[in-house]
Amino acid sequence: MQNLLNKLKFLLQKDERLVSEGELLKNKIIELAFKLDKDLIKLFLSDKKMKKVFFVGVDGALIFDKDKFIHFVSSKDFLPDSYTAFKNKIGLTVSDEFMSEKKEVVLSWPYKDCVLEGGMTKEDQKRDEIFWNEILAPDEISRLLDPKVFTNAKRIDKTGEHKLDKFKTDGNGDIKDNFIIKGNNLLALHSLKKRFAGKVKLIYIDPLYNRKADTFYNDSFKHSSWLTFMKNRLEVAQELLSLDGVIFISIDDEEQAYLKVLCDEVFDRENFIASMPWKGRGGRQDAAYVADIHEYILFFARDKHKFIAGGMKKENEIYPKFDEKKKLHYKTQLARKWGSNSRREDRPNLYYPIKSPEGINVYPKLPNGSDGCWRWSQKRMEKEIAEGNVEFLKEAGKWIVYQKIYEPIGGEVRTKKFTTWLDDIGTTADGTKELERLFGKKIFKYPKPPSLIKRLLQIGNVQDDEYVLDFFAGSGTTAQAVLELNKEDGGNRQFILCEQLDYVDTVTIPRVKKVIKKLGGGDFVYLELMKWNENFVEKIQKAKTKADLKKLWEVMRKKAFLSYKVDIKAVDENAPSSAKATAGKKDFADLSIEDQKRFLLECLDKNHLYVNYSDIDDEEYEVNQVDKNLNNEFYGNKRRKN
Repeated sequence: MQNLLNKLKFLLQKDERLVSEGELLKNKIIELAFKLDKDLIKLFLSDKKMKKVFFVGVDGALIFDKDKFIHFVSSKDFLPDSYTAFKNKIGLTVSDEFMSEKKEVVLSWPYKDCVLEGGMTKEDQKRDEIFWNEILAPDEISRLLDPKVFTNAKRIDKTGEHKLDKFKTDGNGDIKDNFIIKGNNLLALHSLKKRFAGKVKLIYIDPLYNRKADTFYNDSFKHSSWLTFMKNRLEVAQELLSLDGVIFISIDDEEQAYLKVLCDEVFDRENFIASMPWKGRGGRQDAAYVADIHEYILFFARDKHKFIAGGMKKENEIYPKFDEKKKLHYKTQLARKWGSNSRREDRPNLYYPIKSPEGINVYPKLPNGSDGCWRWSQKRMEKEIAEGNVEFLKEAGKWIVYQKIYEPIGGEVRTKKFTTWLDDIGTTADGTKELERLFGKKIFKYPKPPSLIKRLLQIGNVQDDEYVLDFFAGSGTTAQAVLELNKEDGGNRQFILCEQLDYVDTVTIPRVKKVIKKLGGGDFVYLELMKWNENFVEKIQKAKTKADLKKLWEVMRKKAFLSYKVDIKAVDENAPSSAKATAGKKDFADLSIEDQKRFLLECLDKNHLYVNYSDIDDEEYEVNQVDKNLNNEFYGNKRRKN
């Protein structure tokens, strides 16, 4: 055993990625093993002992036994006294396992959406809303995160919906469209990687807060599941960010501290920039202890050293005034002379009247009231006044004349830093009012105001033609903020929104259309992930009776992709038929309708929720040629195109 340990340590030292300060990085070794890193496997294959211990022969081929290797290096005997074995183990743990090592995936399905319908009563708000979630272990994930087929594509602008002929692209072939994508956000993010990895300048998300008591938001997760849920999505978000990109995450006190530590692991603690309190609420006086008026926005960079923060325009200390017509900063000085040779008798030709804005004659007067003289001849003075280079100000009832001295063209643009305390950019009440103005009624509760997102876009220094991503799109505030900022400064920033819930059709898309119409221009491309087992998920959710579920099971067993764990015969024998219920026997029919739904959800193979792009030509999925061409263009696969 000891010889094997020493041999393995010696071999791993050859890979510089696995060494820091002369010590092996235990977590990095495990991470690369999880990823089946080619260079790591080649290293093991170069040694006969490692090949014998950690590989299995199958029909003449060698298969790396990943689980055996990870179990071996995770043991206390491997690097037990290494400092790095401990310093790399600082982080979140779930069930005695470090989050950085967990490879589980959490999928969630809302039983009811989060829209506040017009006229909803307080009693309605107290309904027990449910979020179902399912945790998939690493050995259950095979095709889940592969790119998916997009369908139902259309371009939407101020005039309505149109057939999508092709995407807008720039000279480099990069897509330059706005997007709203309907489907599970984790799978949508993995599908976006092909085109947008390393190209998104800013990500803003307002995820499920995981409140324990707030049933309206439907976001009561088991803590460990919520952390895994967030980790899955943040890991792929990190891949989508450009090297100078940043991410902002809204959160409240319930999970803020844990989310910060999780982000330290995903984005690297060195890339943390700020935790910004946002005064987003009025504060409820019926609160048990203190009236909560703030949330947080966590702010991380992909690489802090490459990120340059935006700033707000700063008052020009040297040239503090601004000429709107000339678009130049300026300072002023008296148009009359002062000091030596400033008396009328010194320069009598420079003593003459000029007309004030009220038509009153104004003469150059010294502070003691005696006659002075102007700085210019009368002809020059008339020319400067005509060109707008003279400013008249009434001070203590008298007109004082000033010369404008302009900042040199090309002078430095002056800005000052934004602060972390966000108390001047609106509240959720403002966000609600904005939606009421657009729709004429309440349709969504607690939306973020566009002013908040615009401030984050400014701090994030999002420039023309750069992408902004929001994969918890909600009512579409991020899209509105991007469109409005483009209108204000003539930019062409693009947005990508991802949303799973049906209100994408009744709130998100209509909102963006209304904003486009109000601003007088803009468009976006709508895409859906092509459903397969997801169709059954939705039907399970919408079923009203146990009889509906029984009929649905009959269809599922014929057309759905079922989990390998499901024994169809055993399920059939205990099918949801109350006629089979007998005294002393607990069968499917005895379960509540909620538990029946949970069971049927678990029967579905989650690797087949949506159609994979790799299966686009499989006749079973009946992908039409229009969708094939669209997907081939999106994924850049010219070979498939007919």
